[in-house]
Amino acid sequence: MPIPSAERPPLSPMELDEAKARELEEQFDSEIRFRPLAPIAARLVGGLLVALSLFHYYTAGFGLLSEMVHRGIHLSFVLGLVFLVFPFSRKGYDKPVSASLWRPLGISVLDWLLAIGAVVAVAHVPLIPLDDLAFRVGNPTKTDVVLGALLIVVLLEATRRSVGWPLPIIALLFIAYALYGPSMPGILIHPGATVSQLVDHLYLTTQGIYGIALGVVATYVFHFVLFGVFATRIGLGQLFLDCAAWVAGRYAGGPAKVSIFGSALFGMISGSSVANTVTVGSLTIPAMIRLGYKRHFAAAVESASSTGGQITPPIMGAAAFLMIEFLDLPYTTIILAAIVPAFMHFFGVLVQVHFEAKRTGLRGMRADEMPDLKEAFKRDWPTVIPLIVLIGILLVGYTPYLAAFWGITLCILVGLFNPRKRMSVSEVLESLRDGAKYALAVGAAAATVGIVVGVVTLTGVGFKISFIVTSTAAEMASWFGTVLPTMMFAPQSLTLLFTLVMTGIVCILMGCGIPTTANYIIMATIAAPALGILGVEPIVAHFFVFYYGVLADITPPVALAAYAAAGMAGADPFKTGNTAFRLSMGKVLVPFVFVFSPSLLLVTANFTWSAFFTAFLGCMLGITCLGAALSGFMLVRTKLWEQVLLILAAILLVVPELYSSLIGALLIAPVLVRQIRDLKRSPPMPVSG
Repeated sequence: MPIPSAERPPLSPMELDEAKARELEEQFDSEIRFRPLAPIAARLVGGLLVALSLFHYYTAGFGLLSEMVHRGIHLSFVLGLVFLVFPFSRKGYDKPVSASLWRPLGISVLDWLLAIGAVVAVAHVPLIPLDDLAFRVGNPTKTDVVLGALLIVVLLEATRRSVGWPLPIIALLFIAYALYGPSMPGILIHPGATVSQLVDHLYLTTQGIYGIALGVVATYVFHFVLFGVFATRIGLGQLFLDCAAWVAGRYAGGPAKVSIFGSALFGMISGSSVANTVTVGSLTIPAMIRLGYKRHFAAAVESASSTGGQITPPIMGAAAFLMIEFLDLPYTTIILAAIVPAFMHFFGVLVQVHFEAKRTGLRGMRADEMPDLKEAFKRDWPTVIPLIVLIGILLVGYTPYLAAFWGITLCILVGLFNPRKRMSVSEVLESLRDGAKYALAVGAAAATVGIVVGVVTLTGVGFKISFIVTSTAAEMASWFGTVLPTMMFAPQSLTLLFTLVMTGIVCILMGCGIPTTANYIIMATIAAPALGILGVEPIVAHFFVFYYGVLADITPPVALAAYAAAGMAGADPFKTGNTAFRLSMGKVLVPFVFVFSPSLLLVTANFTWSAFFTAFLGCMLGITCLGAALSGFMLVRTKLWEQVLLILAAILLVVPELYSSLIGALLIAPVLVRQIRDLKRSPPMPVSG
């Protein structure tokens, strides 16, 4: 759905059409795209979504329920609603609503039965008294096995409907591995489990479906997503966009840099890549196209930038909250560790955008296109209050969900009483409804990932995979050690390097088919232990797979953020996804840097400021070199031999060995000499626009 650039008003004043942004988000984000519903069904679903939000809002402020009860209520709402709003197939989105004996309220009898079956199966476990439940673990009743098997079936179907086939297929493969252990080859062999044993482990314990992944979504993620929705509705997102335009708009390729800074600021209150893309992109994509950027490049810039919302403090994606549980660390520690990786994410995109703008001669925004920052703050300053209070409560040391409770409360108060942009009661209810929409797909995915995690804990396959990975990496390091000078790469560093490369590749491949959160949980369960074997600190290992998992939303063929941006720009989706992935390649070096130099995360055990600044500057230099090579421009257009040298230099700068770093720096020298010489000889480049 292209947005005709000629029909758009000038970029300034930067007015965000929130209704249009919500429409675009629902159109392009399959995880919140509901099928058409009859009026009565729409009111029923809307009421249930609001009830789900109110349940989480209340428990965040006045106390969570017991673990199983809280997770059970959340999952019963989620799975029941999935079958009411997501059709069996994609064709169901376009079918007209019709009611009949077999389609009460326009929803098929089968979907009603699946919804009811899901609620019954989920609610069974929380209703079992804790003492009785402890006895039944390992000794399930027939009812437990039947309802547990039913839950696994309906959960896989709910996940297929809401996020697609790849994740359910992965879960089925793990189930098959658990059941057919004696038939597995080599080191993967294990005694195997019966259907009853498997259902017992996945259904009656917190090691499976009701595990950490579901708990984090029900306890943390939901509240912060709801806060992000309210913060956007009261105008905080608009203020961030005005600030971004004022800071970056005047420079070469202005709207593209506004896109990056705007996505970084908006990412502070939105952990959703697609929401970030359509909100910021509704302004920046048309502006980039008007300025002269190709449509697919404009869409790629926005989607590549917007994925950073998941790693931008303080409101990060679900994976950040999962780290709290996996690592048993306070949220403030996770926020602090995320600062530099988030900066490097946006810096990596900014470098390539800058080089692209200079290569093509694209101008910045004129004075009449810039927003009036003073007027923006005068209009929207109250919208900053909820964010400041939320951050303050987090820093004091209170729980994240209590911070989210007060943030949401203040958003509602600001929205209701701000005379410049007042929310109505109906808009408050709409925000509660829309916030709950995000819980459906991510809740189903988190519960399905619980199946994978449950099989790993039941069979011990995670340690076996870790052994395979580290053994393979050691063999590769041994072979390369006979080729490369030993003074450049220590054997242990080479082994770690190859382990990281294999882990990163698997993360990217997994991201081709499953959402970021699911990608992180699976990789944290399977791959992170392999890094631990090699002495990598747990928080560093988790951030490595987390950072690479962020690429999922711009990794074709399942690149939701890239496809949303392509639809807004009228560009080819696959071309947009490939370009967005290329724009994100500048930061693939970052996880390698903080593994070899953990001080980059600020909170590691052996942190020193000297190590931090050495790693920080080396990382920026490596990103710049790789960005210049991929963009084909530095000070002037790069030649092929220069691109090769810059890529090699970027790789060598990653490894914290003195000789490799020196060689990397030396490789840059001839490129700079040629670039400076030709810059002095070449005439000024024409500026478009």
